[in-house]
Amino acid sequence: MAATAFQTQYRQEFIAGFEQRQSLLRDTVTTEAVIKGNTATFLVASSGGASAVTRGVNGLIPARDDSLTQTSATLREWHDLVRKTNFNVFASQGNQRAIMQDTTMGVVNRKIDDDIVDTLATGTVAIGSSSTLPSVSLFMNGLVKLQNASVPWDSNITFLCQPAFLAYLMQAEEFTSAEFVNLRPFAGQEPNWRDKPQAYRWMNTLIVAHPNLPGKGTSSEYSYLYHRSAIGHAADVGGMENVVGYDEEQGYSYARCSMTMGAALLQNAGVVVITADGSAYA
Repeated sequence: MAATAFQTQYRQEFIAGFEQRQSLLRDTVTTEAVIKGNTATFLVASSGGASAVTRGVNGLIPARDDSLTQTSATLREWHDLVRKTNFNVFASQGNQRAIMQDTTMGVVNRKIDDDIVDTLATGTVAIGSSSTLPSVSLFMNGLVKLQNASVPWDSNITFLCQPAFLAYLMQAEEFTSAEFVNLRPFAGQEPNWRDKPQAYRWMNTLIVAHPNLPGKGTSSEYSYLYHRSAIGHAADVGGMENVVGYDEEQGYSYARCSMTMGAALLQNAGVVVITADGSAYA
């Protein structure tokens, strides 16, 4: 006969696993809430780089046309469906229905960011290489590329970077010293520049360190410096479905999240693709 009979205690409240669950990027691009249709068309309007003119010899002012460019984003439906039998829901630890709903929302939110990142990757203005270390100088190179293209530095610039790139920046005096910035990043308990999760503002730029960018942890990590008006993202936000249900005939529970969306590159000059070697911090 055993002298002890130990009991195993299982915590019913589940702990969320490490994964991105919210979109970090949709607020950094031009958005369109689609009501109906399978394409969303964005209009980019400018003077086409026109210069002021004087009156002609006939006394008339020469007229010109505006440059109007229509770019369409093709919308596709994206889904995530989780299904568990009634027995698995009953016999498993934790609130399985809440877990299903939580994870399925995370999957679709990650797809929003994937669409935007895939579109950013189509930009052709590129700097850096696999032998270039992340640095303030590399960031400044991208800044100049945008300004040379007449992209306004108007608080609508986002630097979407690898975690390793941010780690290099945080070791630079220009990023942290009070001689260069009004607020040092670690003056309080939390970084003072943070205005949303995983984001800082520096050099009038929103810096977002993203965990799921191409080349992460390699010598060819890709980061992106871009203006809000360079990327368009259309989504039927009102039609986003997040449903939880139960099938009585087959005895299973399910959670489904669905969204119709698409992204498009609106102005190539407003996106700089930056390649750098972040493998030292992999």
